[in-house]
Amino acid sequence: QVRLVESGGGLVQAGGSLRLSCAASGSIFPIRTMGWYRQAPGKQRELVAVITSGGSSNYADTVKGRFTISKEAAKNTMTLQMNSLKPEDTALYYCYAFTSTGTNYWGQGTQVTVSS
Repeated sequence: QVRLVESGGGLVQAGGSLRLSCAASGSIFPIRTMGWYRQAPGKQRELVAVITSGGSSNYADTVKGRFTISKEAAKNTMTLQMNSLKPEDTALYYCYAFTSTGTNYWGQGTQVTVSS
């Protein structure tokens, strides 16, 4: 069982920045990838960014150049630096971890609200 704890959400004005963190604990199997999804009211959950155990990362087109995902493998911690935030970035952001057993784990979500 993997426990994911997110932090760092909040309210920010358009053009501002926020930093989300996700700390993973309890995994006895290697975590292959970690990433962030988000879900806005009335919309489907969408992938924001993902990073592999090897450090490769990918981003949704909507956040490329503005968001940066990184990790500290030794601490099983992942962060998402979000710059130049826009009102359309407003959503509930979920951390996830995919382990070598093929199982996905999810955090409880952290709210990001960007005011115009």
